[in-house]
Amino acid sequence: MDRLAHCGALIIQKNRSNFLYAARLKLEYYAAMALLKAIGAVPRKCALLLTKVIAWLAYLFSKKLRKIAEKNLSIALPELEELEKRQIVRGVFLNLGRLLGEFSQLPRLHRENISQVVVYDGFENFAASVQRGKGTLFLTAHFGAWELCPYAHAIYGHPLKFIIRPIDNPQIDSLVNNYRTLSGNEIIEKKNSLKEILKALKSNQAIGILIDQNTTLDTGVFARFFNIPACTTTSLATIALRTNATVVPGVLIWDGKLRKHRLHFEPPVELIQTGDLQADIVENTALFNQILEKLVRKYPDQWLWVHRRWKTRPPAEKELY
Repeated sequence: MDRLAHCGALIIQKNRSNFLYAARLKLEYYAAMALLKAIGAVPRKCALLLTKVIAWLAYLFSKKLRKIAEKNLSIALPELEELEKRQIVRGVFLNLGRLLGEFSQLPRLHRENISQVVVYDGFENFAASVQRGKGTLFLTAHFGAWELCPYAHAIYGHPLKFIIRPIDNPQIDSLVNNYRTLSGNEIIEKKNSLKEILKALKSNQAIGILIDQNTTLDTGVFARFFNIPACTTTSLATIALRTNATVVPGVLIWDGKLRKHRLHFEPPVELIQTGDLQADIVENTALFNQILEKLVRKYPDQWLWVHRRWKTRPPAEKELY
């Protein structure tokens, strides 16, 4: 009887946990949807003002994220004064607020008004890749209002596919993906994505791959980023080398003078190809990090410093966080 009672208690506890978990997911979803709908219902200028206030509040109360950003800046840019670091961290939060504001406004954008929000900078570099006909791999990052980047490109007539990791809350994931695809883009989930990627490149389509996040040893290699070994995904280099697709660096940059975003494309990357595939993957991954580093150094407050980029360390090194 004691064993039966114990089993019954475990079942009740499990059901209660499942109920609470489902309720939490539902609550998160309704909160996210309400926030997006509320901000999206007002004109863009008002939306950006609202999310600026939200960003300031997040800066004031998100001590953990502030500390991560400050630690990252100390690791990557030790020459910075404390005041400079604080200014960059504040800018990072304001950039995230701008991202939220622009994301809420995505359904309002169309071909007639997109130039009021996003203008091209270096479109000829993308056009050269299209002309080459081998497919385009966008080397990109969590930079500026990164969700607006592929959305605007699609509105201008150049839809693409991009690789994502699903959000942990499946209802929020569905909500966000619905916004992301309104302009004609398609999502490729990171898991089991290779077949779709190869098919798209064969049709001379474009694929966006974010490579600026920490990864694990089984999916990445250590490549220097701000002169510090950073575990970096090898997916972009591997696909580029195996398919001969063109790699084009592309990010969205907020231009304070223009009061618009610049969809910035850099010249196609000349890949390192020695014939040793594994060595070339490592060398090109390092090259991609160098390209991103230059952009981050130029616009430090527009990159996601609140992410623990150097979390995974080589076996002989101690943790940095």
